[in-house]
Amino acid sequence: MALLLLKVFISFIGFLILSLFLARAIIVSASAPFIFPDAQQPTAQVALVFGAGLRRDGSPTAILRDRVQAAVQLYREGKVEKILLSGDNSYIYYNEPGAMKEYALVLGVAEEDIVLDYAGRRTYDSCYRAGAIFGITKAILVTQPFHLPRAVYTCRQLGLDASGFAAENIYFRKVSRLYWNIREVPAMLVAIFDVHITHPLPILGEKELIFPNP
Repeated sequence: MALLLLKVFISFIGFLILSLFLARAIIVSASAPFIFPDAQQPTAQVALVFGAGLRRDGSPTAILRDRVQAAVQLYREGKVEKILLSGDNSYIYYNEPGAMKEYALVLGVAEEDIVLDYAGRRTYDSCYRAGAIFGITKAILVTQPFHLPRAVYTCRQLGLDASGFAAENIYFRKVSRLYWNIREVPAMLVAIFDVHITHPLPILGEKELIFPNP
């Protein structure tokens, strides 16, 4: 009996590892044609920036500042008209979109060109709400290279004409980048389940169309 259980356990671990790397291969391959360097980045009305945590004082982490800087770069170059800052505001003292907005203002973005999504608790939610709440059909997704394939894949599977732009303005230690890339592997498997199997509903609400129909 013990030997049988061991065989079942080993088979399960093998299946899990195979599933993880298969999910990664699918997402990386499917998203690659839609990730562009700056010079080749197509225009879109909106840049969608994903949350990435706050420091204890409520200011953006370095990784989040990097994302906002990259979005502002697109804005200054005329690649986008508006910036949608999507993050977590699940309790009163944690406001990712608000912190992102303050940083974007410091970098020179006009306040009327900043839109906040307070319920972007994870990548899936941000992508879903971009279309369902804000009426976006096309966007440039801004995040780090390790996260960009999953973000592009998720948004496109949810019906958004999404391209990706990598935030690479800040240098991060190799150990940090290794950790983020390893953590991304199971997150990609979850993304496959989300968009193809479970179809979870994020927090919704009244529509806040960024570009109302004339």
